[in-house]
Order: sequence, then structure tokens, then C-alpha cells
Amino acid sequence: MKIAFVVHNELFTSQVMKLLAAAGIDYYTRWDEVKGKGPGTEPHLGRGGTPSTNSVLMIAFQEDAPLETLIQSITAANAGIKRPDDKIRLFQLPLERIV
Repeated sequence: MKIAFVVHNELFTSQVMKLLAAAGIDYYTRWDEVKGKGPGTEPHLGRGGTPSTNSVLMIAFQEDAPLETLIQSITAANAGIKRPDDKIRLFQLPLERIV
């Protein structure tokens, strides 16, 4: 089992949701208006000169196939995104248990 966190600029929420639907993933937990800064990117602080914010999806996978499909879809989507700051990020971790 694995867990993935998908982090993206809120401007891309509809695109990310389409990627999930295309991968057959209809389960997730989403946090909106998330603030932060990644290495080498501009901050997303929701105010001032950096008014944008991110969304984060947490998705638990009991099977690898949907996760691999999502990774391929995000990789393809990122190829069409010019600004590194706007790329969709996926962080994958092992998941030991779901209760």
C-alpha cells in the first residue's frame, strides 16, 4: 500500500481532478488554500505579492495500478506546463495501515 500527496496551484484544481477521474480515482482528501514554498519556487502565501495558494490531495492506494496511471498523467500534464512553479507535484510514501 502507498499514500500520495498531490500538491498543485489552486488554478490547476479542475485539471488535477480530471486527471484523477481519468485514472479511475474517486477517493481522496483535499485541503484548499494551503500556503507554502517549495525549493526553487516562488512562495504561495495567499496574500501580498504572492496571492496564490495551493491545494493538496491525500490519496491512499491499496493497489499500484491507479497510482502508476496518475503518475504518468501528471508527468504528461507537467510537460505542457512551462513555469516550474506551476508544475503538479506528487509525493509518494509507503502506507503501513488503513484502519
